[in-house]
Amino acid sequence: MNDRTLPLHASPSAMDWALPYASQRSAVMGRNIVSTSQPLAAQAGLRMLLAGGNAVDAAIAAAMALTVVEPTGCGLGSDGFAIVWDGQELHGLNASGRSPAAWTPQYFAERGGMPEKGWNAVTVPGAVSAWVALSKRLGKLPFAQLAQPAIDYARRGFPVSPTIARLWALGAAKLGAQPGFAECFLPGGRAPRAGEMFRSEAHARTLELIAATEGEAFYRGDLARQMVAHAQAHGGAMALDDLAAHRADWVGTVSQRFGDSVVHEIPPNGQGIATLMALGMLDAVGVGQQPLDGVDSVHLQIEAMKLALADLQQYNADIDAMQVAPADLLHADYLRGRAALIDPACAGDPSCGAPRPGGTVYLAAADASGMMVSFIQSNYMGFGSGVVVPGTGISLQNRGHGFNLVPGHANEVGPRKRPSHTIIPAFAMHADGTPQMAFGVMGGPMQSQGHLQMALRVLRYGQNPQAAADAPRWRVTGGKGVAVEPRFDPAVVAGLRARGHEVTVEEGNGVFAFGGAQLVLREGGHYVAGSDPRKDGCAVAF
Repeated sequence: MNDRTLPLHASPSAMDWALPYASQRSAVMGRNIVSTSQPLAAQAGLRMLLAGGNAVDAAIAAAMALTVVEPTGCGLGSDGFAIVWDGQELHGLNASGRSPAAWTPQYFAERGGMPEKGWNAVTVPGAVSAWVALSKRLGKLPFAQLAQPAIDYARRGFPVSPTIARLWALGAAKLGAQPGFAECFLPGGRAPRAGEMFRSEAHARTLELIAATEGEAFYRGDLARQMVAHAQAHGGAMALDDLAAHRADWVGTVSQRFGDSVVHEIPPNGQGIATLMALGMLDAVGVGQQPLDGVDSVHLQIEAMKLALADLQQYNADIDAMQVAPADLLHADYLRGRAALIDPACAGDPSCGAPRPGGTVYLAAADASGMMVSFIQSNYMGFGSGVVVPGTGISLQNRGHGFNLVPGHANEVGPRKRPSHTIIPAFAMHADGTPQMAFGVMGGPMQSQGHLQMALRVLRYGQNPQAAADAPRWRVTGGKGVAVEPRFDPAVVAGLRARGHEVTVEEGNGVFAFGGAQLVLREGGHYVAGSDPRKDGCAVAF
């Protein structure tokens, strides 16, 4: 029976999708594992492992599927990053896109600033190039095979989950008037409700063309021409040369020793360096001696993160434009100096230091051979720019909004430049050089803060990955401001306020505010995975 033959009384619209009772889930274990933010995408990855593929094949298949089943966080026009342990060495891939050649400070000054919506928020999309680069260098299965689950979901349809349906409705209210959005994402003039089937034949055809040409059609062929024509029709500056010039770069990683582990992040333009800086500061102040969820530990975490974020805002940019080298921001003496600014009894409002000159989906996969993948792709703010190229299913990110117009700033907008980026995959190695954990947290500027909290819980305090994903989280909001989830211990909230923190308990949707985490930890000859209930997190294994 397919959805077309369901009797009327089986309509999902009458079902109550509320979850009124507290629940918990166990960590998932296996020798092969895929952990994603959506169960159907996790199954897509598992299909590749069962077909003889490796963890990279699984990650790519899951990533492609997520563009269909979780369009509220990513799409064919997203950016992507990856860290991969291939069994012998660690690889870092930056597939974020650069700005169009026509983007200058004057271009945006004449238009009133950096927009959040529309074609003038869109940098060259890089996710497709990430899939191709990973497959060519590290995959086993034919690239076209990896796209098949996503094609099937797009063509045959899938039931929209309650979490995605809620985010879809919010995105529609904000972006429904953007060119191409309604045609693609509002069948019948509205966002699909929870339990309703959604199909996109255009998305399926585009995936088939990407698969058949290994991405060439997207950057230098028919799909590129359609994107540029749509941009020009709606006041955008994207040109064929901008797409054709795009490349995904193998960039290695930057890292920070943290106890008996070494945490790795992608180098700037990603924000992962803020996690590493904060971890270095926390080591310097001896974090780990206090109870994990007590006010003393949480206060130190918040203070270290504020110092790191102040530096991030000042210095982080396209690495070719940075005025301070990542190594200087991570220098042990500099981090000790920054840590010395932390008052254990009082909240601070830090500015940047002076080192020596110099709305996302995350998934993790691992296989029995020892290969582990940490992968992330994102539209940035939910559906991104809201722009969808008609007849293609290509929804486009709004990464251009990450630039600024501050004269001389490292992250000032400019031609063919990568903006400071929020999405970051993370990876932890044991100090002896063996792999330990692939992990990540979705959610814009929450990501580096979430990485800090996951690393601290698992690597310093020994929590299992599922407990780390479940735990209530905090988020620095600027100045002395801190937001916490409603499940936070009221005594800790009171203790933070007593130290001068301006604490807000944020009700509502934790997906937006506090992100969603996925973690895969290697334990001897098998893996242990945690997935986040704030989204539709799911880990599958065999």
